[in-house]
Amino acid sequence: MNLAQYIDHTILKPETTEEHVVRLCHEARQYAFKAVCVNPFFAPLVSRELEGSPVKTCVVIGFPLGASATTVKVFETQTAMAQGAREIDMVINIGALKGGALVTVEDDIKAVVEVAGDSALVKVIIECCLLSEAEKIAACERIMRAGAAFVKTSTGFSSGGAKLEDVALLRRIVGDKAEVKASGGIRDYKSVLAMIEAGATRIGTSAGVEIMRQAAETAPRKSGS
Repeated sequence: MNLAQYIDHTILKPETTEEHVVRLCHEARQYAFKAVCVNPFFAPLVSRELEGSPVKTCVVIGFPLGASATTVKVFETQTAMAQGAREIDMVINIGALKGGALVTVEDDIKAVVEVAGDSALVKVIIECCLLSEAEKIAACERIMRAGAAFVKTSTGFSSGGAKLEDVALLRRIVGDKAEVKASGGIRDYKSVLAMIEAGATRIGTSAGVEIMRQAAETAPRKSGS
């Protein structure tokens, strides 16, 4: 297993500086992580720092509440893509979902998926900690109908992060029609392995370097070493 290719190296705190982002990009290049995930303001910087590497620029949209107008989410996506983003992590309209406005939820996602086209992969954050099981199922169904590539557990900014039972549930719902990203509070190698075992194919974490260090420490030593 190529562990690094599961990891979206992430920094989304409001106090993030350019120096923090540059360091994150250097780490991502060093470890060959799948993507660097940042707020929209930093998309141009990340794209420049990752130029020439296989690491993708990932930008969050409608973050962290999901309550932006659809036109705003579309504009954010277009801007991020013009600045080099090739992965988009959008937050679902949580209030619309909980209010039963499922057509609104689907249309919101579809608008972003359509503008992303073949140029950017779309992951949809559903904020599992705020949803009932029925709402999680409904969210996944609308995400699949809208054509998004991933369902993602959490923003990391609400009342809870990724849970194994949620990852397993999301995997059961989407089957092979979408992928699952676990994000929020994942900070060690053991947790990453558990999330992957439960069905996650991508891990969002700010602790990617520490996770890789722990993985190296637990790797079996070669004979004679």
